[in-house]
Amino acid sequence: MKAVVQNRYGPPEVLRIEEVERPVPKDDEVLVRIRATTVSQTDTHIRRPDPVLWRLIAGLRRPRWRSLGVEMAGVVEAVGPAVTEFKVGDEVFGQPRLFGTHAEYIALRERAPITHKPAGMSFEDAAAVSDGAMQALSTLRVADVQPGQRIVIFGASGSLGTAAVQLAKNIGAHVTGVTSTKHVDLVRTLGADEVVDYLREDFTKSGEKYDAIIDAVGKGSFQRARRALKPGGIYIATDGLRNFFWWFWTWRIGDRRLKFAAGRRTKADIVFLKELIEAGKFRAVIDRRYPMEKVVEAHRYVETWHKAGNVVLTIGGDAGT
Repeated sequence: MKAVVQNRYGPPEVLRIEEVERPVPKDDEVLVRIRATTVSQTDTHIRRPDPVLWRLIAGLRRPRWRSLGVEMAGVVEAVGPAVTEFKVGDEVFGQPRLFGTHAEYIALRERAPITHKPAGMSFEDAAAVSDGAMQALSTLRVADVQPGQRIVIFGASGSLGTAAVQLAKNIGAHVTGVTSTKHVDLVRTLGADEVVDYLREDFTKSGEKYDAIIDAVGKGSFQRARRALKPGGIYIATDGLRNFFWWFWTWRIGDRRLKFAAGRRTKADIVFLKELIEAGKFRAVIDRRYPMEKVVEAHRYVETWHKAGNVVLTIGGDAGT
């Protein structure tokens, strides 16, 4: 089978397409022929790696995972004898435990966060759901967002951000989306009650107070944003180093907390997302689509930090319904 591989860290040019051995599903696994996947910020971080602490996860001297990719949609090609939920020909979507979806096939455990693809949804759209939405669910849970609360999604036009806006509205929160000028209309169409163009206005200086602020792009600062939090308010960080000091400090004193988003990818969550999609309460946001052969270009674009929603990588030709 074909797969996007890398043998060393570096710029997008370290990626290439090679013939590799096709996986054989174990007794409790399904073999999925991947039709579409995405290139995420996580993929670009691991490929470089940047920041350097990613090496602790991805390998100190060389990449632990030759093929990246954190989500997919495809068709079940084979099933192990212990599998009962899926059968050959089923259309599925979801995530592996770690990486490996930048390839034509992947073997996944039946209990992994995968489920049947929503009816009528294309493979491209389905592939662009799970990673951002799973992260968004984690941030909202850590913030304990409740109906009627006022929250901010900083970076509301990215993969995590576009999902967080929709999921927070589904909870019943009042959502303020913060984004750049060119994405204001997009964030509004996702259901945000208010949209702030950060190039023209600093939401932390508006005088509004919020129950939670979610930094969906890992570029915000608790030090600056805390003045916009209500007493007892929570700031959710999605980066590691910039806010670590403040996490330690607010854990001990003060009435405004900084917390880090963390959570497992679960089958229950992917089933929940499927139900929301089929109820018309959630949609994937796709910025650009690239064929597998143009994976280098896809990585370059993701690294501009200008994408809205997701960048899809199609595998093996047409990735329609």
